[in-house]
Amino acid sequence: MSTAPHWDLTNVYPSLESKEYKAAVEDYKKQVAALEKFFASKLSKAGAKTPAAELAALIGDAINRINKIQTLAGTIVPFIYSYVTTDSRDKTAMRAMSEFEQASLPMDKLFTRFRSWLGKVGPKLDKAVAKNKVAEAHAFMIKESVEQSKYQMSDELEGLASELSLSGGNAFEKLQGTVTSQLSVDFELDGKTQKLPMPALINLRSHPDESVRRRAYEAENKAWESVKETLAACMNGVKGQANTLNKRRGRKDAVHSALDSARIDRKTLEAMLGAMHDSFPMFRRYFKAKAKKLGKEQLAWWDVFAPLGKTDKVYSFEEARDFVLDNFGKFSPDLKAFAKRAFDNNWIDAEQRDGKRGGAFCMGISGVKESRVLCNFDGSFDTVSTIAHELGHGFHNDCAFKAGKTELQQLTPMTLAETASTMCETIVTEAVLSSTKDPQEELAVLEAQIQGAAQIVVDIYSRYLFEKEVFERREQAELSADDFNEIMERAQRATYGDGLDEKYLQKFMWTWKPHYYSPSLSFYNFPYAFGLLFATGLYAIYQQRGAAFVEDYKKLLASTGEESAAKLAKRFGIDIRQRKFWEDSIAIIGKRIDRFCEI
Repeated sequence: MSTAPHWDLTNVYPSLESKEYKAAVEDYKKQVAALEKFFASKLSKAGAKTPAAELAALIGDAINRINKIQTLAGTIVPFIYSYVTTDSRDKTAMRAMSEFEQASLPMDKLFTRFRSWLGKVGPKLDKAVAKNKVAEAHAFMIKESVEQSKYQMSDELEGLASELSLSGGNAFEKLQGTVTSQLSVDFELDGKTQKLPMPALINLRSHPDESVRRRAYEAENKAWESVKETLAACMNGVKGQANTLNKRRGRKDAVHSALDSARIDRKTLEAMLGAMHDSFPMFRRYFKAKAKKLGKEQLAWWDVFAPLGKTDKVYSFEEARDFVLDNFGKFSPDLKAFAKRAFDNNWIDAEQRDGKRGGAFCMGISGVKESRVLCNFDGSFDTVSTIAHELGHGFHNDCAFKAGKTELQQLTPMTLAETASTMCETIVTEAVLSSTKDPQEELAVLEAQIQGAAQIVVDIYSRYLFEKEVFERREQAELSADDFNEIMERAQRATYGDGLDEKYLQKFMWTWKPHYYSPSLSFYNFPYAFGLLFATGLYAIYQQRGAAFVEDYKKLLASTGEESAAKLAKRFGIDIRQRKFWEDSIAIIGKRIDRFCEI
């Protein structure tokens, strides 16, 4: 979609070579150096015998300094990333990212030292925190730091791990992003051969013509075949590093750190996964019903995303904008106003183009209290929903910004980070379903909604199984690209079952999902399921309470960095450690499947 917009970040800094950007980087370095001096001269000399009032003042001073530095980093990094993710051939941006990673290493070490120091003075913290307003406002972060300090190596080893990561896990993550963003395929579409970047080729999975979808699937797999060994090396590097560090830090397994990052416990995860597993027959009924509507006995992978119902609608970006704004407005004027700001001020980079990363994401920019969204818009309802999803992340950021939350107060777990985004998808699709009278349009919207839910329940479970086995086997030896393929196909058979034709699965799913390649985001799969089912449950409460729900919901979003998922859920009478909540949310999806099968 050549008319889809590019984002604008010139209000942040004019360019990567501007004096304003360079001054910001220098300021960052000076602030980090000053914090390092503060640690050496004051903080490191304080301990368990230091009077509580003195400890309180030191903690408050340290938090203020860290927040100021993190606000600056939370402005510089997204600015660099806006170039790197939209043009992986931009050498200036690549160099800037590498230089800032080096510049931020001392800060990584200092934050680790701070957490370690808090752990050492832990017994006196309760009294100390109560004596300082800044410390008291960050009590949750302090308590969490003390608990997580148990899983830290020595300051020296943590510092070494940070330095080595630049040429280890982080380097492999960059390589995967570069390889996948620069890969393109010659593909015949609409009677002419075009060079399509991989995101555009993957998006053809929702093309109305089965022959196009199948040829795209085959072309995609052929392309992945050509780079699979490189990407396998990246996966081995990232997972090998994570395993080594988890073991040295005393973690039980790879899931352990993911649970702590998500601020949930194993009982919660098991309750949710158990409910998801038991829902597979329900989703397989949907897959079979879809196959029947397509005139087939079983779905092949290239049919999973095939559109149904009224398929002649292709949205221009302007139509997508109006569609999202109208439906957001039905939920909350504040949500609509936020989204309008995003559209009007070019916060969204939507055009598919060579060198641009696939998928979609949203990033907050702390210094200007704004967000930016990247997506690959192709005019389909799926990508319209993606825009709504990512704007949900932006609204989440906006709630925290407007509530005056600091950087440390905004450290949201992965589980709750997906709540607002999934809620916004639900708002868009539910609003359309409630207003349409055309069975074919209803079918198209239901299909998009259930297809998304199937991806987040069924496919996410397969990704969880895949990553779990990869971590376990990587402890013994490196895995080949064929090993990864085999694990992925087995995970898909376990979840999709007879809902798909097992001869045509997608064994290369592991190649292009960036979450697998992030050293610090192991198991960034189950949080999506948490987000969908938690948001589905919240939406049901919204339907009961109406406008009165919205203010409580905004307060929830503003405070997701200051409490555990369980305690935040309790505000709405939800017990996430019991299977009933998850089963009730899945049952709502089940009613949509029932209707889908009826049409």
